[in-house]
Order: sequence, then structure tokens, then C-alpha cells
Amino acid sequence: MKHLFLFMLSLFSISFAIGQTVTGNITDAEGLPLPNVNIIEKNTSNGVTTDFDGNYSIEVSENATLIFSYVGYDSQELKVNGQSSIHVTMSEGVGLDEVVLVGSRSPKRTALDTAVPVDVLDVAGIASTTGKVEVNEILQYAAPSFNASKQSGSDGADHVVPASLRGLGPDQTLVLINGKRRHQSSLVNVFGTRGRGNSGTDLNAIPASAIKRIEVLRDGASAQYGSDAIAGVINIVLKNNTDGVSGGITYGAYSTAVGDGWEEKSGETLYNVEGENRLDGKDRKYDGETVKIDLNYGVSLGENGGFVNFTTELLSKDNTLRPGFSWRKGYGSAGVDGFNFMVNAAIPVGDKTEIYAFGGRNFRDTNAYAFSRDGEGDDRTVLSLYPDGFTPRITSNITDVSVSAGVRHEMSNGWHLDFNNTYGKNNFHYYVKDSNNASMQDGSPTDFDAGGHYLSQNTTGIDFNKYFEDVASGLSIAFGIEYRTENFGIFAGELASYSVYDGSGAVNNPYDDIVRDENGDPVLDGDNEPITNPNEDLLPAGPGGSQGFPGYSPANEIDRSRTNYGIYFDSEINISDDFLIGGALRFENYSDFGNTFNFKIASRYKLLDDALAIRGSVSTGFRAPSLAQLYYNLIFNNIVAGESVPSLLSANNSTVTKAFGIEELKEEKAFNGSLGFTFKKSGFTATIDGYLINVDDRIILTDNFTDQAILGPLNVDAAQFFANGVDTQTTGLDIVLGYEMSFGKDSKINIGVIGNINKLKIKNINTPEFEGSSMTDEEAELRFFGPFSQAYLQAAAPDYKFGLNLGYTKSKFNALVSITRFSEVQLQDFQWVDSPPVTFAEADALKLVATDTYEARNIVDLSLGYKFTESLSLTLGANNLFNEYPTSQFDGWTDQGGLADSVQMGSDGRYIFTRLGFNF
Repeated sequence: MKHLFLFMLSLFSISFAIGQTVTGNITDAEGLPLPNVNIIEKNTSNGVTTDFDGNYSIEVSENATLIFSYVGYDSQELKVNGQSSIHVTMSEGVGLDEVVLVGSRSPKRTALDTAVPVDVLDVAGIASTTGKVEVNEILQYAAPSFNASKQSGSDGADHVVPASLRGLGPDQTLVLINGKRRHQSSLVNVFGTRGRGNSGTDLNAIPASAIKRIEVLRDGASAQYGSDAIAGVINIVLKNNTDGVSGGITYGAYSTAVGDGWEEKSGETLYNVEGENRLDGKDRKYDGETVKIDLNYGVSLGENGGFVNFTTELLSKDNTLRPGFSWRKGYGSAGVDGFNFMVNAAIPVGDKTEIYAFGGRNFRDTNAYAFSRDGEGDDRTVLSLYPDGFTPRITSNITDVSVSAGVRHEMSNGWHLDFNNTYGKNNFHYYVKDSNNASMQDGSPTDFDAGGHYLSQNTTGIDFNKYFEDVASGLSIAFGIEYRTENFGIFAGELASYSVYDGSGAVNNPYDDIVRDENGDPVLDGDNEPITNPNEDLLPAGPGGSQGFPGYSPANEIDRSRTNYGIYFDSEINISDDFLIGGALRFENYSDFGNTFNFKIASRYKLLDDALAIRGSVSTGFRAPSLAQLYYNLIFNNIVAGESVPSLLSANNSTVTKAFGIEELKEEKAFNGSLGFTFKKSGFTATIDGYLINVDDRIILTDNFTDQAILGPLNVDAAQFFANGVDTQTTGLDIVLGYEMSFGKDSKINIGVIGNINKLKIKNINTPEFEGSSMTDEEAELRFFGPFSQAYLQAAAPDYKFGLNLGYTKSKFNALVSITRFSEVQLQDFQWVDSPPVTFAEADALKLVATDTYEARNIVDLSLGYKFTESLSLTLGANNLFNEYPTSQFDGWTDQGGLADSVQMGSDGRYIFTRLGFNF
């Protein structure tokens, strides 16, 4: 090792003139010392960091300029001019030139200095000036290739918004908090949603008011961070301020004015338009009333930079209701009542050691409407309970808990150690209200505990890193090992939520040959044997289970776990001040599918006196199949042409899945390539990056199979499966431009442009060989992953999104105008499910009438703020100021039964808000 080090030293080292030693102390505005501040001699790689007391010492040339940068504070440039002592007071602020935590493990790297694209988003500032109260909303309008679509009528996806980066799946972006892996949601998206067949991390479970900034790494990073990082990494950095109490009260509501003529366009009576034909029976001008109260408190611990920061957040949002047909009276976004608590803390122990911890709890009580059931003539309705029909409500209690703790230590040889353990769990519990079990008739309850699912994850890791200032122009080396355990489970609901009852009131589940009583016990005959064949006059009077969402039964219950370990090596070397090369290797072993090995190479070269830099990378990546994709299963009633169709979502390891020829799931495999440049001069910054992402064996949820030779004994009419179904290629371009100019005494203008151009191509559909099936090859391909599902996959990768942000500040006044253009999106409507084609010719004919085009739209947001005192401010504004909706097309075949299916801009219309902010 010693000889290797000497060889590298002789190969890469450079020398520079040393003129003098400069020492000093770095503090914040309150005089508290700032540890780990970066001090770099401009136009060199010569740099140091402050110790826990904020002290530093650096040898520099005579005419040096020092750059002081620290995460969360404005950078400063100061000329030495012969001074031997320079003390600096740093002001809080967020900018693109800050040191970032993702994309590079080098302590010297800034967002414009990295070899791969990283966005740094001032979440606290965005939340306080735009009225956007959830993290998904903030990222939707601030990050170029981030897209999130609110769902309606999609079961659990109404409550957890699926999101994507660079048009890939919700589970192909890794989420970190303070650099540590965050657990995913236990929900798997299974119906008409973006990310069908995927599970993702629930970003809205993290309170926006607890976040200092968000770093979005838009590049494949599996070799650095492991599974899920195919599209990139989102790192959420929690607040660490110690300046007392801050917070705010936000109130807003959505306009219900969607325009005139909706009945004329549809030819039918619609619900939830202005007038009396609303589900709630009220003529409302506004709905979706939203109240958010947030409070943050930070305090220093000791005199060595220790701190503890607390955040609490209360959020209450009512449902929105928008035009829908009689079978979809509840079309609109879900309501939520939630409470968040987060804490972030660090305590120095001596000069070289720090203990840290962060985590919290998020609870949400959510409320969304399912599809409506008719009255007379609908066997799903108990007429004595609902003579005019009913609209069930799917509600849920979602609980996220997490705790992360560790120790950072600088060893005597200069190596930095970080030992950490992070635990997180998501619990998703369904309750169905205003519903019935039609097979129970008059004896049916109207509210049901439908069971749910959970996912827990525990990650233990130890990381080592060191920066060698004297090797070439700087060498960073990092390596570590990580061990992770995961556990996924489904728990059953109450008996009435999933059971079918016969005419005698006994349980007679069609997928259970044994007749059971109301307690779930077998009904015995005279010979003390279970009854398996009831008389015809005891057949159910209607479909069983809770309407709207069927409960999980004991047959669905599972409790599955797995483990994996990973070993990585990550390094960057500045060959010269201008030329950077980085690389990473990672090996992982999973207990349920084996090994994977991935690499990454990245480089950056500076030109034009460091104003311009060219950068690029190539890497391989992977994503392990989630436990939910492996083991999720459910028997439910799908709604097709207004009728309930008993359906099965079969677990990947079941005999039914194997009977249809679906193979065991394996990891998704990716290849990433990117090339771009950065530019910075006189207040103007630009980053433009192109990318290519090939993903093989992407896991999808298949379309419905109806082969009764296999399904008949199960008493279901259709079945779906998770499968490594498609190979895709995604190409695109990310654009981020910024300009800042100050003029006069206290005036400033900010101009920002973000843009993404994206194209997703389905290269191959991996249709299995359905041996023994009566299907033709054409029917098999259409059944496996047809145009309906392909359109949902591609809609998550819209053709483009552009945003223009204009900010103006003068003294106590500020104004912000944002104009976002969302591209056209095409979906295939419900006619594909109502009358599924069996030949390519039928599919081509159906596509002509079943294609729904959602036209491109411009969304304008406006906010105006005034600071009455240093402690009190007021913001007024409107999101979607001109009340734009996705399209003027309305034919009643939308998958979600309303005026539009889910697209990126949403379908709630204009949102008016006000926010009162305070600090003391």
C-alpha cells in the first residue's frame, strides 16, 4: 500500500508556490463557530476545512483569493493582501455553488463543480413563497425532469402520489435523508396510475418545513449508492439552524369553476359542476380547503457546534370534486389530515468526534372516493341501505416512522469514519366507509376495516473517506460496507370486508371450498365434516366484500423478509486544477436472487478560466425487485363496463403465476450515459446535460388474463401478474439556467429557467411462452402488456417540461412569477378494458377511437410578499392563476371516470393561498 501511494504521488503530484500562512475563525451571524467550512484558494485545489471550533490554517500564495463555502450559507471570496489572520462571519443562504453531499464523496465539490448534474433546491424558500405545501409539489415545479401526478379513483395511489425522475419508475430513484437511505412505501401501484407495478418512496411523508434543501442528482448512481438509483438520487437535507423559533400558517382553497358546457360536451348529466348536482349537495365556489401550520425550533448544544432542531407540522386538506359521470361522482383529489414531527441533532464529543441522530413520525388520515354504485338494478348495492346508490370512500391511516443515528470521527491518520444505523417503517391501513357487503344484504355494515400492508427496512453501514491534498491536485478516496434487512407483510381486515355470505348468513367465499360461519369457522354437516357444496338456494344475493376496496383475507396474509450486503469503492482525482476523473465500483449480494456488480466512470474538464466545464459519465445500474412485487396478492372486484369482475392479482411465487408461464422476478439492469456542460460568469449560471438510459427487464404489472382453464377453479374471471416485462430506452436533455442581478440599494432580480426534453421508447416486450393456453400469439402479446398499459408507462415520461421563474426583491417587498409549460400527453382510455382486442388489427382500429390527447398547457403561478418586521411576513398568491385544465376533450371513457385522467399539471384548477410567516 505504501509503494502504491508513493507511485500515485510521483505520478500525479504538482507543486505550487507557497507564500504565507493564513489563520482565522469562522462563525455564523450569532457568533457561533461553524465546523467543516470549506476554505479553498481560488483557481487551485489547495484547501482545508475548519475544526469543531471554527478555526482554520492554510498556506497560500502571496496574491491569493480565498473562497469560504459552507452548506446552507452564502459563499464569500476574500483577497489575502498580505494578511496573516482573516476572520469571517457567514450569512445563511442557498446557492448553486454550495458543497453538495450527493454525486461526489469529495468534500471539495460544489454543484457546478461536479462531474454529474446536481440541483440544489431551497425548499424552505420555495415553501414560504409559493403556497406549495407538499414535497412532491415543490419538486414538480423546481426540478427539470421530476414529474408527479395526483391520482383519483386509483385506490392507494390516491393517498401516496407516485413520482418519477427522468421518466423512469417511482422505484428507480433512490431517496436519502442527510445522506442515509430512506425506506419506501409499502404501497404497490396496481390500477390506473403512473408507475403501475412499482413502489416508491413517499416524499410527502417528510414535512417540507423540516427541510433545509434538497439535492437532486440526475444521473445513474447504483455503483455509489446501491439499488433504486437507476434514474438518480434525491437527498433531503434537514434543517440544522439554531436561531430560535420560526414557522407559518398557510391557508388556501381551489376554485370549482371549470367552465361552462360540460354537460353539452358529454351529452349526459355530470356531477360536481356548479349547481345542485354535486356529490356533497352543496353549490361550492371553492373546495379542497387547505390549512398548514408549521413550527421549527433550533437550539445550540454546548460551545462546539452541537445543535438540535425540531419541526412539527399540521396539515389538513379537504377533498376536491370535479365533473364526473354517474358512475364516478367522487372524481377529485384525496383529502388528508396529517401530523408530522422531525428532529435533527448533532453533539460533538471532543475535537474529532460527533454523535448525530435524526428521524421522526408522520401520520396521515386520508380520504378518497371510489367509483360509484347505482341503486335499482345494481347487485352491488343493498337497496335498503342505499336506495339511490352510493359512492364508497376509501380512507387510510398511513404511518411512517424513521430513526437514524451514528457517529462521525476523524482518526489520527486523517481518515474520516461514519458509522450509522437507520431504521424506517411504513404502515398502510385501509378503512372503507359509506359502503356495503352486498352478499350480507340488510345485515351489512357500512364501514369496514379492510386490513393493509407494511414495509420495514434497517440499514447498517460504515464509511471511510479521506482527501489527499498533495496527490496530484487532490485525491478523494471513499469506501464502505452496508448491510440491509427488509420485511414486507399483508394483514387481513375484518371478516365482512372480504367474505361472501350465502342466503343463510354463513360465509361462503368463492375461493374457499369450505363454507364458513360469521366467525370464520367451518360449517359442519351431520357427520362432523366441513360443508363444501352449499345448496343453490343458499347462493349469495350479491358480490361479497366491501364495495370500493375489498379487504385483505387471511389467504392474502404474508410476512416475508430478505437481507443484502453491499461493498463499494468511490474515488475522484484532480489530475490538474482543470481535469477531474472519478470512478466507483459496487458489489451487492441479495438473499433472494443473488449477486450484482456495477461500475461508474465520470469526468469533468474546465475551460475559459474555469467559467466553462464539460462533464460526462457512463455507468451500469440495477434495481432489485421489491418484496411487494414478489409477494403482493389480492382477490378483488374490478369494474368493467359497470360490472364487477372477480379478479386476482397473483403473487410472483404462486402456482397460478407459474401456470401462466410467468418466470421468477429478477433485478432490472441499466446502462446510463450522460454528457453536458456548465457555465458560470457574472451572475449567470447554466447547466445543460444530455442522457441515455437503457433499462432491461423492467418490472411491470401485466394486463388481465382470462384463461378459464386455469382460473375457473379459483372462481375468478381475470388475473394479473408482476413480470420482467419490457426493455426501455430513455433519452433526454436537462436544462437549468439562472441569472441574478442586484441594482440600487436593496433591489435584486432573479431569473431562472428549467427544462427537460424526454423520450421513452419501449424497445422490447418480453412476452412469455404461454404453453397450453388457447391464446394466439397476437392475443398473448396484447394480454401481456398491451397499448393501454404501454401508454401509462410512457405518460410518466412526458415529451417536455419547461419552467420560467422571475423573482424581484426590493427592501421589504418581493414578487415571484412562475410559468410552467407541460407537454401534450396521450393515454389510452377505458375502452381497452371494456372491449379488449385479441388481434393487432382490432387493436389498431381501437387505437383510433380510444386515444385521449391531453393538450399542452401553460400554468402561471404568482406570489407577492411583504415583510412587516424582521419577525413577521405575509405572502399572497395563486397557483394556476388562470385556472387551466388538462384538456377540453371529454368523452366519458377516461380510466378514472372524470373530466381527465391524471396528468402532470393536475386537474384541481386554480389554488388561492395566503401565508403568515414568523420567527423569533
